[in-house]
Amino acid sequence: MKGIAIGLSNNSKEILKRLKKTEFVKDIYIASSSKEDEKENELIPVQKPKEILLKKWPEIDLIIFIGSIAASIRIINSFLTSKDQDPGVIVIDNKCSKIVPLIGLHQSNTQYIAFQIANLLGGEIIETNNSNDQSFLNLDAFGNQWGWERSGDIKDWSKLVIKQAKNEEIFCKQLSGNSLWKNSESGEIVNQINEKEIEKPDSTFHVSIFENHETTWHPPVLWIGIGCERNTSKELIANSLNNLLESRNLSKYAIAGLATVDIKKDEKGILELAEEKNLPLKFFSKEDLSKIIVPNPSSVVEKEIGTPSVAEASCLLAAGEESKLLEEKRIFKNQSGAVTIAVAESKNQYNPTHGEIHIIGSGPGDISFLTSNAKKALSRCTVWIGYKMYLDLIKSLKRSDQVLIESKLTEEEDRCSKAIKLAEEGIKVALISSGESGFYGMAGLLLELLQKIKKKYRPYFEVHPGISSVQLAAAISGAPLMNDFCSVSLSDKLTPWSLIEKRIEGALVGDFVIALFNPQSIERNWQLKSVIDKCLQSRDGDTPVLIARQVGRENQTKKFFTLNTIPFKEIDMLSIIIIGNSQTTLVDEIFLTPRGYLQNEV
Repeated sequence: MKGIAIGLSNNSKEILKRLKKTEFVKDIYIASSSKEDEKENELIPVQKPKEILLKKWPEIDLIIFIGSIAASIRIINSFLTSKDQDPGVIVIDNKCSKIVPLIGLHQSNTQYIAFQIANLLGGEIIETNNSNDQSFLNLDAFGNQWGWERSGDIKDWSKLVIKQAKNEEIFCKQLSGNSLWKNSESGEIVNQINEKEIEKPDSTFHVSIFENHETTWHPPVLWIGIGCERNTSKELIANSLNNLLESRNLSKYAIAGLATVDIKKDEKGILELAEEKNLPLKFFSKEDLSKIIVPNPSSVVEKEIGTPSVAEASCLLAAGEESKLLEEKRIFKNQSGAVTIAVAESKNQYNPTHGEIHIIGSGPGDISFLTSNAKKALSRCTVWIGYKMYLDLIKSLKRSDQVLIESKLTEEEDRCSKAIKLAEEGIKVALISSGESGFYGMAGLLLELLQKIKKKYRPYFEVHPGISSVQLAAAISGAPLMNDFCSVSLSDKLTPWSLIEKRIEGALVGDFVIALFNPQSIERNWQLKSVIDKCLQSRDGDTPVLIARQVGRENQTKKFFTLNTIPFKEIDMLSIIIIGNSQTTLVDEIFLTPRGYLQNEV
């Protein structure tokens, strides 16, 4: 994204610096005509706003002003042309308390960006449109969140938005692409028309592969299979593809990628076309291609390269299971070479460079423990995936256009696989883990699965740290983790019990404070007793122990015991246990492991 931020006074410097660290803003400025101010702000360029915009306006996607709305409007007024061409504009007050998406709420995705900035800076978003208040779907923008491209006259899209604002019925005819959006609160309001039903032209938008010059969102589901003579020009390949698409009213925006045989890995024309269109290019071996049944096999091609089909077989193979051949191979020739093109439609979208996975540590329970960084990521993501109980804890943050996918406690791999699949389709996904996702959470499993995907096909991912339940348990009890400590999970479902025992023994030898996760369940009712018995062999029976349960939640409790008095029957999987070391003290319910600052005092 190409965005700039302009502070309308010197008071905006700190906010500008914070915005510069986000993915939304590349350059920051302070508006001033004073030479003295210019010296004071050597690290931030000082320039008249209109001079900045004269240079930047044609190339930027977003402008953020820090200061007055009135002043911001006066600055941009003479630059405004049309809402499908102007950059988005957001205004933030000097205290970061109010964030106002001013222009480009739909076309420039300004509204979605404003939500993220509001969560990051801790401010309140002020919306002046009616989409959010009435849970309306942003008809001319929502598809961007699902990895789609839009076509159709902007005036027709605007008419649809106006009809919706008047509470008139809106209809959708979806023939391809992911349909999860229909499960959102906003999506449920839209009436669905099946393929055979008669549509209402003035009140209908489409989701399809076809270019009918109507209000349409295009999911990337078309795979283009290409075979060509050596050194065929990029121009012939591109022109031939355009001719084929136009003849079938297929949209270029619906293309997921290109595919061919692997001996074409150095074919300049194909490589240049893929780079120019920013499309993924998949190569397949002749052995894999020869296994695909096609309507037009060629003995000539088989004799030359070892497979009876390149164009048809490669597009079908790239499109995957349940794909269909939309356009059988067609041959195009001129003096610069010859190219064969076929088109297949995939059941699933493919747009991994647009998709993202945000692995979010949601904290121990209460939303107040959710970090600003995590809230920003949640507002960025269209789909949230997680264990139902964890999703319920943060559901109040969900917008009406976002979709929840709930799963059961033991379905961790399914959750991760679903997140990856959706991200590969071009969708931004939040994978929710309780506490800190890197502590016995979802981050490790997700990253293991991502490692199996070739880097160039791997969707973007980011791990957002959260507050672990052990951190909160320590905080509500004092400072028991002030010195060296370790954590051990007593669940032996994924780690052999013999290895868990070795880790406990090592922690005892090193005199570590020990935090125990997953201490006891109905099925595992002897392991905790075994661990405490080991502790009593090395540590005094009066060693203080914290048992914290449901930390960060409504029924939170903390109780102090010793190694000799632990009530095993009161402990379950919702409990965190912290066992002190030889230095840990419990005085007036202050649980403390000294760091040693006072040991040299007389």
